[in-house]
Amino acid sequence: MINKLLIANRGEIACRIIRSARKLGISTVAVYSDADANALHVSMADEAVHIGPAPSKESYLKGEVILQHAKTLNVDAIHPGYGFLSENAGFARACAEAGIIFVGPPEQAIAAMGSKSAAKSIMQDAGVPLVPGYHGDDQNPATLKQHADDMGYPVLLKAAAGGGGKGMRQVWSESDFDDALNAAKREAMASFSDDIMLVEKYLTSPRHVEIQVFCDTQGNGVYLFERDCSVQRRHQKIIEEAPAPGMSESLRQQMGEAALKAAHAINYVGAGTVEFLLDADGSFYFMEMNTRLQVEHPVTEKITGEDLVEWQLSVADGQPLPKQQSELTLNGHAFEARLYAEDPQHDFLPATGTLKLLRPPQESEHVRVDTGVVQGDEVSVYYDPMIAKLVVWDTNRERALQRLLTALREYHVAGVTTNLPFLYNVAAHPAFRQAELVTTFIETHHDSLFNQPGQKDESLLPAAALLVMLTQHQHEAPSGSVSSPWDLPLAWRANHQLKQQLELVINQQTYQVSIVHTGTTTKPNQWQLQYNDRQFALAGHCDKHALHAHIDGYQQRIGFSQDHTHYTLFSTDGTVDMHYVAPDLGETEDASLHSDFAAPMNGTVVDTMVSAGDQVKKGTTLLVMEAMKMEHAIKAPADGVVTEFFFAAGDLVDGGAQLLEFKADE
Repeated sequence: MINKLLIANRGEIACRIIRSARKLGISTVAVYSDADANALHVSMADEAVHIGPAPSKESYLKGEVILQHAKTLNVDAIHPGYGFLSENAGFARACAEAGIIFVGPPEQAIAAMGSKSAAKSIMQDAGVPLVPGYHGDDQNPATLKQHADDMGYPVLLKAAAGGGGKGMRQVWSESDFDDALNAAKREAMASFSDDIMLVEKYLTSPRHVEIQVFCDTQGNGVYLFERDCSVQRRHQKIIEEAPAPGMSESLRQQMGEAALKAAHAINYVGAGTVEFLLDADGSFYFMEMNTRLQVEHPVTEKITGEDLVEWQLSVADGQPLPKQQSELTLNGHAFEARLYAEDPQHDFLPATGTLKLLRPPQESEHVRVDTGVVQGDEVSVYYDPMIAKLVVWDTNRERALQRLLTALREYHVAGVTTNLPFLYNVAAHPAFRQAELVTTFIETHHDSLFNQPGQKDESLLPAAALLVMLTQHQHEAPSGSVSSPWDLPLAWRANHQLKQQLELVINQQTYQVSIVHTGTTTKPNQWQLQYNDRQFALAGHCDKHALHAHIDGYQQRIGFSQDHTHYTLFSTDGTVDMHYVAPDLGETEDASLHSDFAAPMNGTVVDTMVSAGDQVKKGTTLLVMEAMKMEHAIKAPADGVVTEFFFAAGDLVDGGAQLLEFKADE
């Protein structure tokens, strides 16, 4: 019987597991690195133990260190969560040898699915349909390219040991193959210490539909319906939903039975996910099997009413499955939106910083927030930049989607660039509302998904100007009403109208406005705003993180956060970023000469792709960086010459550091 559980993970999944263990009366042990000493999962657990420095390879991936602590603390079982050691067959074996329950499948099942190429061979033998491709042992680049040429482009390169979009590249033409292969192999080696690749035919308009399966040690197996995970960036999911829209009962049963066939083929035990590509004609193809709990498991929990972590612990303890297939019911619809610290406007580049404001929506039977951070925490370069998972449920897809939109508007985060506005744009998009889901959804609707300057930002301009006046130029009077103009902390001059020019940057679009103070000693917070040919009467006040704006008789409450001259506004239309440009007194240095070639964040230089002195064309990759296990290419903004590189392959680079010097052709 499991009495004490060690969670070999961090962040929101560690917190999630602790909550279920606590419901079952199981005491918990957390592990933490130097970076996580004050993390939420550490404070939630009954015990916690330090396992090493911040880099995951020196802490959360140190299976032998974690296992030794488990022995010392008399732990009965270890739950690996997802990522890190969750699909490490060697760690599962070491747990078994130490007499400690591994909350997951047996070593052999992990090993069987650990290689995508080997997994496809097993599935082929089991009669599970496969995407056409090459999964052989011959890794000669010429062999891989020949198979790609024979299949016809586009093709997909995938790391055999991969997951989460790492070591994966789409190749659209023969001329792009070599560069894509090299990049995929580098990323795979950095992420998995394995650069074996497979080549598959790339389906241009499929859906990504996965089946949640569960098996016990008595040979029983069930599928807990499906999830649609088609909306992805960098081959990583950002919005998932269950059940999959438009899924017929017949197709659901076919896919569910195929998933169970895959699980039984490797004598699976525990929670697993079989991922399929679903084509428009209803045909589906096995992609891979994840031998662990999935990030998106909460949507399955919401539509079934089951706690999958409780199921995991029960099965790991040798108990039969809590329910048989006929006892499982599907109720309503659920969405999960993954809130990341990242910049969608710059190719979803991961972001770091301090969470200066973190106010999630109110949780209820309809809204659930899984997170591992609190306000004031640091989003570091060492781990996945996920902040939280926002999960909503209602009786049907339309109502659940409205819940999602409302919850996204109510989620306030500042201090770190996030994908909140982008998530809102996706959920509000007409194609998403109509469930026109494909894995290329973001690429297909790129122009309408990304905030285009001026589309809806001008409507916030009066409120933004009012906010600046209230926070930058005016403070509350020390006591009571103001009895004299000398008590007004405004930049006024005798016999002159209080008028000034404001420069505001909203979602990267610059606006110039004129503003005149029209207030009195008793009602100081009033202004007249002029923008182009329009005028607005402004009044209002701020309390904590809310602006109460009165604009031409229209009243609106807008949430906001402030960091000096930078603001984030949370309106009924979503989230926007705003920057107040302080008057230039000639003391600022022009940094534009260097901004194109600054390191986007802390990371490592993977390689320089050209030599100093080379003449290059616009779009040529000059240097490749790796950060947060993802590669980022620094490209030439124009035709020109690289005059100097300041870093070489293998060098560690601080965010903002100048990487190279480039001279554009005149």
